[in-house]
Amino acid sequence: MKYSPQTNQVTVLLSGVTYPNGIAISADRTHLLVGLTGPCKLTRYWIRGSKAYTSEPFAYLPGYPDNVRPDGKGGYWVALHREKYELPFGLDRHLLAIRIGAEGEKLQEMKGPKNVRPTEVVEREDGKIYLALDP
Repeated sequence: MKYSPQTNQVTVLLSGVTYPNGIAISADRTHLLVGLTGPCKLTRYWIRGSKAYTSEPFAYLPGYPDNVRPDGKGGYWVALHREKYELPFGLDRHLLAIRIGAEGEKLQEMKGPKNVRPTEVVEREDGKIYLALDP
């Protein structure tokens, strides 16, 4: 949805999406990325240019996204609350987050203990990465 403080109106930009959970604006401010938890993907919604007001799949994820944040380098960090396909019993690690490039390509994975359930990943200018966790 888009809110205009000048008119005090809300406009629905994209409907019929499955459990939207996280949004980020691109570095060039031409599109938004929306994390869709149900289908484990990111959707790109164009806000400027020849494709304005249209959407398209951006990246298919190996887990259920829980927030999307710019990585400061043109890409994005996506917190993964849980992997789409859990690994066999006995393995105590899973994907916590994934870094997606500006064109939707997988750049990096972050793994950690299965009892860690991140809700957000933020990378600071100094390169340190912080996770917000589910209690």
